[in-house]
Amino acid sequence: MAFLLTMPSLSPTMESGVISSWNKKVGDFIDVGEVLAEIETDKAVMEFEMVDEGYIRILLAEVGQELAVGTPIAILAESMDEDISELEASAKSGNGGSPSAAPAAAPPAAAPSPAAPPLAALAPAVSASPSAPPAPPPLPTAAAPSSNGGGTGERIRISPYARKLARERQIDPAALQGSGPGGRIVARDVESAVSAGAAAPGAMAGAPAMTGIAPGGPAFEDLPLTLMRKAIARKMAESKASVPHFQLTRKIRAEALLEGRKTLKAQFPDFKITVNDIIVKACATALRLHPTVNSQFLGDRVRRFNTVDVAVAVGTDDGLITPVVRSADLKGLVAISQEIKALAAKAKERKLAPEDYTGGTFTISNLGMYGVTEFNAIINTPQACILAVSGVVEEPVVENGALAVGRTMNMTLSSDHRVVDGLVAAQFMETLARMLENPLAMLL
Repeated sequence: MAFLLTMPSLSPTMESGVISSWNKKVGDFIDVGEVLAEIETDKAVMEFEMVDEGYIRILLAEVGQELAVGTPIAILAESMDEDISELEASAKSGNGGSPSAAPAAAPPAAAPSPAAPPLAALAPAVSASPSAPPAPPPLPTAAAPSSNGGGTGERIRISPYARKLARERQIDPAALQGSGPGGRIVARDVESAVSAGAAAPGAMAGAPAMTGIAPGGPAFEDLPLTLMRKAIARKMAESKASVPHFQLTRKIRAEALLEGRKTLKAQFPDFKITVNDIIVKACATALRLHPTVNSQFLGDRVRRFNTVDVAVAVGTDDGLITPVVRSADLKGLVAISQEIKALAAKAKERKLAPEDYTGGTFTISNLGMYGVTEFNAIINTPQACILAVSGVVEEPVVENGALAVGRTMNMTLSSDHRVVDGLVAAQFMETLARMLENPLAMLL
């Protein structure tokens, strides 16, 4: 019996998805547990595993096409001879009959590959003035060669981040050998090619540099929003507009923190403990002592957590995402450090699973490594608080009535006043400062 597959909901916040690649083609048989497609959500690129089996009769969605959850994407049947005309008509009707939703009569490999979009599509959309030079005509595109260099028109298996990185570095993905699952090209393959001095052949070699602005060129370019950026924009706007934020800033002396990290680095060089790792551990310990800060506002109630699951902001090319260190108060520095590094690597590859980034009870955003001296962070709703951590600076301090040069660091706690009062926030910051100024206090 034939059946219709629709765009699945692969994360709690997913409203639409983009087909990143089809792993099967029309005529293939797909079994339970096999991956039909890779789908870009608002948080990551995820695999769509089958829970049924059948022959792929029609693929209704093109690679690169954004579709709402529930939109038909494929028709499967028990055999290649089964009549699917009624199901096909129903799918077309459900898609509104739009050309973009028309079924693909042939395997997607025969269509122009989305792995390397036309360079003209990367050009600015609007010129600066009438005197600005016109945009070059679109370059013709051909089916991308296979990732193993076969040149047969087979689609290149490459992650979205690696594809973007290849464009920026002017590396032809067809020249790369993938080291990811199933030979998929990932970011490290592009970086290795850059280190080896790989040049982009053909049209890529003549392309303008993707960084910098050419003199006399257009004044701006309009960039489409990715699903992740759309989700960030929506959530931050809702948080800032609906949550009564207030901020408390605490300046701490950072000498003991830095000295402690230096000692750990010398005694345990293989673990590479960072200042941020220590801050995560200190926050988790302080949250255990101040459970009101470790809460969420749920409209008609406040949920206070018995676990301390700290979300750590990680920057990617598409925006910030906050993978979660579970039960951080019960873990040692080594475990926290290794977990953060692993989650950050998955985030940059857009390979986080929903369980990696959902369910945090408190968030830390650290911009200290970029020289930021103070900032306010927007609360990651429905959490009640977020901590903004700035960089360590040298400045005059008073010690025993005399001026001296000290090393200080600003931390700003943004709180939801519906859950956390000023006194509670101040007490939490006092505890956190005590632990960072005397790291041994975390052992008490």
